[in-house]
Amino acid sequence: MTERVATTPGIFPLPDWAKDDLSDVKGHQKDDLISGDEGPELAGIYDKARAEVAGVQQDAGLDRVVEGQLRWDDMLAHPLAVHDSVETRGIVRYYDNNNFYRDPVVVDELTFDGDVASELEAAAELTDDLQAVLPGPYSLADLATDEFYGDDEEFLAGVAEFLAGEAGAFPDVETLFLLEPSLVENPPVDGEDARASEAIDAVADATDAEVVVHTYWGSLDEKVHAHLLDADVDAVGYDLVTDHEGTLHNVNEYGTKDSVALGLADGQNTLVESPETIAERVEWFEENTHVNEFDTAYLTTNTEPFYLPYNKFEAKLAALAEAARVQEVKA
Repeated sequence: MTERVATTPGIFPLPDWAKDDLSDVKGHQKDDLISGDEGPELAGIYDKARAEVAGVQQDAGLDRVVEGQLRWDDMLAHPLAVHDSVETRGIVRYYDNNNFYRDPVVVDELTFDGDVASELEAAAELTDDLQAVLPGPYSLADLATDEFYGDDEEFLAGVAEFLAGEAGAFPDVETLFLLEPSLVENPPVDGEDARASEAIDAVADATDAEVVVHTYWGSLDEKVHAHLLDADVDAVGYDLVTDHEGTLHNVNEYGTKDSVALGLADGQNTLVESPETIAERVEWFEENTHVNEFDTAYLTTNTEPFYLPYNKFEAKLAALAEAARVQEVKA
């Protein structure tokens, strides 16, 4: 029987009170939030908010709890935006939506930083079911500008080595979600698709956690999907909200890993899916794939829920958790 694991891809909206408190901090500037050098007042706000979102996940009944990535104003670009070898410059549209991030321009070697590990150390005090979140190496390189490595292949390898170093410093975590929307939004060309898989391998090899490569904002090109399956990871994530038919085609044509992550609730739409609707989407996927059974199915939002009002975000977490329980009852 497939194990149902309710979780999220992280990158949460800030609680409303935290937005107000942050804006009230004297002399507060956006750069301070993501510098990695927040003063005690800002750090205290983030500590309190981290504890709240951990509690929200636990109260909802999620099987995996993420740190929340509340400091990630630059979203997936955050690990570079706070790095000493990176200059943040102009404002860039974050994929095809109304969110923006500062362009991280890599001007020196990407050495070990430890920013994400320090967040996870704090979160590990709050839960025994911790899940880490990182941008995948292909997406992080795609979101950045290189002024040091001088070659796309070398740059991707450098980003992968950097992320592997970060992952290797994590405390014990159950699962690592590598978020790779660029594999869909800006798919790698011939040759680059194999290198993207190798870069993902490098990060996955740095941790003993279950590694999920989560893709979203559509379905993968066939060749990209085939190469992704070459990566030594435990599960591939699929966006069933945006393109369930394209996803089904890929899985039936090329297979998939023994486990999957399914993007079942819309991380950008305020309409809250019922647990029954989410459970039905899982059943549709399983009934229509050629795979008889998966080891684990991670039930998640398709995208980061960063875009949602906080109360809608809370409701979607509860629906995901309840959908996993619906499956258990039926089993």
